[in-house]
Amino acid sequence: MKDNPSFFAPRITWITALLVIFILGFAIRLYDLTDLPLDFHPTRQLLSALKARGMYYQTLSAADVPAEQRAFAIQQWRFRASVEPEFFERIITFTYKFTGEQVWIARIYSSLFWMIGAVFLFLLARDITSTDGALAATAFYLFSPYAILASRSFQPDPLMVMLIIIFLWAVYQWAQRPASYFYAILAGLFGGFAIFIKLVAAFFVIGGGVGALLGRGSLREALKQPQVYVMSVLGVLPGAVYVLYGVFIAGYLGRQFGGRFIPSLFLSPSYYLGWIGMLNLVIGGFVLMIAMLGLFFLDREKRRFLLSLWAGYAFFGIYFNYHISSHDYYSLPLIPIVALSIAPLADWFFAQLAKIAVTRLMRFAVIGLLLLGSFMSLWSTRSQMKSVDYRPDAQMWAEISEKIGDKNSVGLTQDYGSRLAYWGWKNISSWPTHGDLIYHNDLRGAHDGPDFEEQFEELALKKEFFLVTDFSDLALQPFLQEKLSEYPVFAKGNGYVIYDISQ
Repeated sequence: MKDNPSFFAPRITWITALLVIFILGFAIRLYDLTDLPLDFHPTRQLLSALKARGMYYQTLSAADVPAEQRAFAIQQWRFRASVEPEFFERIITFTYKFTGEQVWIARIYSSLFWMIGAVFLFLLARDITSTDGALAATAFYLFSPYAILASRSFQPDPLMVMLIIIFLWAVYQWAQRPASYFYAILAGLFGGFAIFIKLVAAFFVIGGGVGALLGRGSLREALKQPQVYVMSVLGVLPGAVYVLYGVFIAGYLGRQFGGRFIPSLFLSPSYYLGWIGMLNLVIGGFVLMIAMLGLFFLDREKRRFLLSLWAGYAFFGIYFNYHISSHDYYSLPLIPIVALSIAPLADWFFAQLAKIAVTRLMRFAVIGLLLLGSFMSLWSTRSQMKSVDYRPDAQMWAEISEKIGDKNSVGLTQDYGSRLAYWGWKNISSWPTHGDLIYHNDLRGAHDGPDFEEQFEELALKKEFFLVTDFSDLALQPFLQEKLSEYPVFAKGNGYVIYDISQ
């Protein structure tokens, strides 16, 4: 690979290209920075936002905020699900001490995590292929439209992806240097930290570790090396401690493991079509094809390394079969794998360009086309981000909160009432969405649950108000729609209806 002529030679050319890629990649992530975190999986982002606010308000005194608000914020933090360690939220809480509660701060941190990952992705791709291939891999990683939106979201996934990439770089360095305890320890620490942040990272850490071992030759011989066990202990220990604490001591984690693996889905076409749909959204069918073709341009050892990463993703999708086919951000760790797989084909492509574009004018023309294509892609993403302004939503939820007052309420709302909790400082019971009903009744097989009338009596008739803001979901629940039509409208506004069900 590295014997191919470089299109981006000399050194100053590829350094300039890399700087341009990084500047554009970071700048697009800071665009529309202060908009509300509703642009990408708001349910997950608001979970972290509510937790961070609760932690922050716990540090405030009665002189800083009203006691009622402080108590509500802390209560919202503590009763919400603890899916993974609240490490990222702690970072944001610490920053709030200097900035005040500015939820957009999380976007800066997530973007920085993604950018740090880009540095190590470039280094790893250059080791696997060449500088030209690494530039292409980094550009895809930073400019992919889905990656731009996902990598600035308030959730731990961008941090997890960064740690996975650093682990992959470290374990690959270890595989190239026999008896290197430094890289073995480095790989173990970052792999273990990635798994600690989100346990699902284990699939990609194990995949990368196995790929590195296979790259060193015989797996049996590689397992005789003590560095392997150093990496394994460091990699397993943090996540294992967290799981043991969460399951057997605190008790909050055990219920989070349910519903991830549904065997009946393997017989359902929706699982496979859903997974394909997520891949098409996150990566794109054409890019996915290019990435897989790129594997043929690698030598045997390097191909083993990347194939192990792909295998880790495949096993991940098989185990988390419900989420991989319904939650697109579960495929976020695939983006660096695809980027690395694109690198060898890009290296070959730029080598051919280097042979063809022999004059300075031709090279300038090629670089101009590359810049134009990158700018058009980024501008399209920027237009998508600009097309919706979520800031007015904060006022709407505050208005709803004022209308409801202290009435005991239930609602069919976006994000299970999280928007009302965050911007309206009010907690209501959540009526299940159409997707929830399908999940529990059809996928989980809970057909013995209450029928509609029993459910309405249990959740709603003990309340005074029924709030509806998710009208598209209401249209999918005709029984609820018909039932609510029997009650008078207490208040109505742009984006919401409040029914008086106390009568």
